[in-house]
Amino acid sequence: MLRTKPMPAMTVRLNVPNGSRSLVQFKDLCLFTVHPENHQSLDHAQLVFVGYGVHAPERGWDDFKGVDLKGKIAVILINDPDFDASAGEAVAGKFGGRAMTYYGRWTYKYEEAAQRGAAAAIIVHDTPGASYPWATVIAPGAEEYALEDQGDKEAPPIAGWIQGDAAAALFKSAGQDLTALRVKARSPDFRPVPLDGVSLTVDMPVAVSHLVSQNVIGKIVGKTRPNDSILVGAHWDAFGESQDAAGHTIIRRGANDDGAGIAAVLEVARAFVTGPRPDRTLVFAAWTGEERGLLGSSWYAAHPLFPIATTVANVTFDVLQTAGPARNAFIVGAGQDQLQDAFAAAAKMQGRTTSPEAEPERGAFYRADHLPFARLGVPVLPIMGMSGDYDLVNGGVAAGARWAAGYRRCYHQPCDAWSQTWDLRGAAQDIAAAWAVVHHLAFSDTWPGWSAGSEFAAIRASSNASRR
Repeated sequence: MLRTKPMPAMTVRLNVPNGSRSLVQFKDLCLFTVHPENHQSLDHAQLVFVGYGVHAPERGWDDFKGVDLKGKIAVILINDPDFDASAGEAVAGKFGGRAMTYYGRWTYKYEEAAQRGAAAAIIVHDTPGASYPWATVIAPGAEEYALEDQGDKEAPPIAGWIQGDAAAALFKSAGQDLTALRVKARSPDFRPVPLDGVSLTVDMPVAVSHLVSQNVIGKIVGKTRPNDSILVGAHWDAFGESQDAAGHTIIRRGANDDGAGIAAVLEVARAFVTGPRPDRTLVFAAWTGEERGLLGSSWYAAHPLFPIATTVANVTFDVLQTAGPARNAFIVGAGQDQLQDAFAAAAKMQGRTTSPEAEPERGAFYRADHLPFARLGVPVLPIMGMSGDYDLVNGGVAAGARWAAGYRRCYHQPCDAWSQTWDLRGAAQDIAAAWAVVHHLAFSDTWPGWSAGSEFAAIRASSNASRR
């Protein structure tokens, strides 16, 4: 693993026709790199506004229109082109409305800019579109992690965010109105807009270090279809020991995120080991580096023990509900693939209802260890306990809402710690429903598929000949 962090001596200057002015790291922008060099720089690099930075042929959308980004800075809006659309606009619903697609994620936007040779990519921050405030953007201090052999593919040499007011001022310096351009970017006819008359000069010394960590893998080899594999995983890492704002040492243990998920993987594995040997191979994974960018699962996806084309499915556990039995369950990224339908059927057999996650605009479907597999076309089923307010058998929706609010306060905080007050029967319901999905696939020759509207459907279709 690669770890990079810009040094405090970094300088950024916005060059305008009548001179230049400094932009302040963490106040005006937050720049970083995932490239392994000790120094990154830009000299009067031209900026080009590329709208939402989306190239989605299956949706009839291309923000780039063949623009030459080599040596330039791509300036990009966060989320999808239809996120802010009003009813009646042609783009409304084209990307799922308020429910984020992968095209809305910042990781996708950096990748697209890198593929087009951009020297840098900067995303315009706004809290609704990002689903988190500026304070969250700057919280890691621009420290980044990547896989050694993938960092230069994930983003241009310099990447980052620009704070909303600073972005508006930058556009104004180029004679452009960011608010008006946001509206224009919601049209499929949008074309990139050079921000003439302004440029950026960046001098970024970088501290670079190299780390080694481990995934932990177990497997049960299938008796009749050993090359077909089903992945069941969770991440074992958390943030661990760190300092709070007052300089005190704190420990962010991650008991639920994702210790409970690891327990779920072990329990599913135990259930299969004690039963008849499955027809297909089962792979049980404890991933490393999830909190630093899905690194362990991404490593496996790039170096799989079994072919990706014949990987039947991935099930990921990431946070579980610990407040007791519930009358309902949630589907993360509803409408993506047939595994979700199978999970809903299993929950129905338990006497529970299912519904889509409560805040799809947060893009939870694109923020856990199933994503590297989805990006390669493998159907996925994420089980994520913060997906909405559970209707608890003891206390109803009000009690479920209290649990969800309490857990959100503890998310990535020291209070995400094991408690003897946990009632794991609710978690067990979700685990049992997921196990039922895996069990059916393990003893069959069924190949679950993606929904026609999913951005991952075409990727899976490209390897159809490998599956029988």
